[in-house]
Amino acid sequence: MEAVVSILVQLIGGAIGGNGIAAVLKQVNLGPVGNTIAGAIGGWLGTWLAAQIPGLAGLVGGAAVAAGTGGLDIGALAGQGLVGIIGGGILTTIAGLVKNATMKSST
Repeated sequence: MEAVVSILVQLIGGAIGGNGIAAVLKQVNLGPVGNTIAGAIGGWLGTWLAAQIPGLAGLVGGAAVAAGTGGLDIGALAGQGLVGIIGGGILTTIAGLVKNATMKSST
């Protein structure tokens, strides 16, 4: 159950990050659905990637999950949400820039 909650936090954080960066940087906007999808994927992927880096594993709760401590750690979930927001924003930005580059080259 804890794994499902963690993944939901990562996906929601990523969706928030994706839509947030698109609201600030209009040139990377993929539309509401595109921002949400790219952001959610970026949130999950960014949190997974951060858990692989030894210095960041504690931030995203990788150590607590690996140890099987059980229960929901609010600190770990907050870290996963924060990293999810950042990852969602980064992937949405990359996807928006790629979309714009391909649109310019095809015209």
